[in-house]
Amino acid sequence: MGYIQPHLMCGPGDVAKYVFLPGDPKRAQKIAEKFDRPRKVAENREYITFTGSFEGIPVSVTSTGIGCPSAAIAVEELANVGAECLIRVGTTGAIQGDIETGDIVIATGAVRNEGTSKAYAPIEFPAMASPEVVSALISSAKKLNASYWVGIVRTTDVFYEPYDEHM
Repeated sequence: MGYIQPHLMCGPGDVAKYVFLPGDPKRAQKIAEKFDRPRKVAENREYITFTGSFEGIPVSVTSTGIGCPSAAIAVEELANVGAECLIRVGTTGAIQGDIETGDIVIATGAVRNEGTSKAYAPIEFPAMASPEVVSALISSAKKLNASYWVGIVRTTDVFYEPYDEHM
C-alpha cells in the first residue's frame, strides 16, 4: 500500500526491512541512538519511528505503545510500507525463578491468551517465531556473552496479572 499510514505516519521507503519494536517511545529513541545516521521518520500518538543502519544493514525502530491492539496497528502499518522482519524488544514478566532481571528472553512461540491475535487466526493456530530469526538472536546473545533463555512465552491482556502457582 503505497501511501502514508494513518497512525504511524510512515510511507513507502520510510522504514527498513528489519524493525525493532519497543513499547516505549523513549526506548525507541535510545535504540535509534545506536544506529549509524538515525533519522526520525515520524511521530504520532504513542508511535515514533527512526530509520538508520547498523553495521551497514538498514534498520528501523518503531514504538508500539502498551498492549496488543496498539502493537497490531504498528505491525500492520509497518508491513504495509515494507517491513518484513519485526522483533519485539523490551520488558517482560517471568514466573520462572531462574530468570533474572536483565536476562534476554528469546521467544520461539507464544501461548495466545489475549484478544487481539484471535482477529488474525483461530486460537488453535500456534503463534511461532521464525526459526532463522530465533537462531540469529541466540547467536547474537552468545556473542555478547549475555544470559538468555529460549522457549515459549505467554501473552495476556492483563498487565498486573496475579501469579497462579498452578499454571
